[in-house]
Amino acid sequence: MKALTILTGRLALVWLLLSLSAGSLAAGMAAEGEVEPEKGPNNGRMLRKGDFAVELAIFETGVPPEYRAWISNDGEPVPPQEVSLKVVLTRLGDVQDNISFAPQGDFLRGDMEIYEPHSFVVTVTAQHAGATYQWQYDSFEGRTRIEQAVADAMGVVTEVAGSAVLHETVTAYGRLVFPPQGLRELRARFDGQIVRMHQQQGNTVRKGDALFTIESNESLRAYTVRAPMDGVIASQQGAEGELAGDRVLVQLADLSSVQAQLDVFPGDSERLVLGAPVTLRQAGDAEAAPVHGKVVFIGPLRSAAQAQPVRVQLMSPPASWLAGQFVSAAIEVAQHPVELAVKRTGLQGFRDFTVVFAKIGEQYEVRMLELGRQDNEWVEVLGGLEPGTEYVSENSFLLKADVEKSGASHDH
Repeated sequence: MKALTILTGRLALVWLLLSLSAGSLAAGMAAEGEVEPEKGPNNGRMLRKGDFAVELAIFETGVPPEYRAWISNDGEPVPPQEVSLKVVLTRLGDVQDNISFAPQGDFLRGDMEIYEPHSFVVTVTAQHAGATYQWQYDSFEGRTRIEQAVADAMGVVTEVAGSAVLHETVTAYGRLVFPPQGLRELRARFDGQIVRMHQQQGNTVRKGDALFTIESNESLRAYTVRAPMDGVIASQQGAEGELAGDRVLVQLADLSSVQAQLDVFPGDSERLVLGAPVTLRQAGDAEAAPVHGKVVFIGPLRSAAQAQPVRVQLMSPPASWLAGQFVSAAIEVAQHPVELAVKRTGLQGFRDFTVVFAKIGEQYEVRMLELGRQDNEWVEVLGGLEPGTEYVSENSFLLKADVEKSGASHDH
């Protein structure tokens, strides 16, 4: 309950910071009154100067997105061959797309594809009958401005997109066990009476510490059995005055040596190699930090279920990881270097796309991605993002919330 209260309070603070951000495009749009532009009969944006008008639309039915324009004067259509039209799109970062137009049917058709995002300052220049007309307007989507201090307070983290190594893994399940040398069962060497139990269950002992003393029935002399290694008294049987017999008096466990025994099924087991890195989690505890290890044994035989036993040595397991607990594991079977990748934690859904938010100065804007292979941390980018782009890798959902709040739409 305490953790939930802290999280709720943090989200409320973040939302307040977003709302108060003076540089937010949402505030700018509100100040402008968010007036909807006039639409023409082809669902394009109407640009007017006196009686002269240009209807400009992004057309993408059956073709890649392109600009098309319909010209009129005093409400009457103007033959497209009588008009010279140019459009300049200025994108975030001062990248400019220069579009020329040629007549086609009753409209003018742009000569380049309008790639995503459709977010830019649009400058339109038209010439007709010796007169020049010009318009400029903002057509933004998926863009917001957040002051750096506010972004820092929100916990927005950025990275530079570049190459990465994807780690291909297979999933396996099993439980924690002791290796043969990690669990010792200690008995009396000679039958006799237990004179003294030197330890109690749960005690930590060092190699050479006394565990129990027995008086031999044959020699009537006492001898002491000592710990053969460092460890913890996992179980203890017998009390002073009892006969030792052949039972196990002390189980000594080396908790630091605990391993995971996994069952790996055919197809996957053929790709395993000794030393392969492994990431493990306790079953049912996906939120806990993982434990890392490596494959130290691949069994030569299969079980009745056709699984192949695999042993994994754990690196610094927490004290809470005890033998008998169930675990899930991701075993690395291959590495794939890729030229461009982003963190999975930076991905967001926007319209019908998977995007990251590129950062330029204090402005953030979506980049629609074409994705390839992925692992638990990285996803390969095949298109939609330039190498070297600074992008938001953590808490990008806050930017998505700010964009949605601004109401910036996809202008066709």
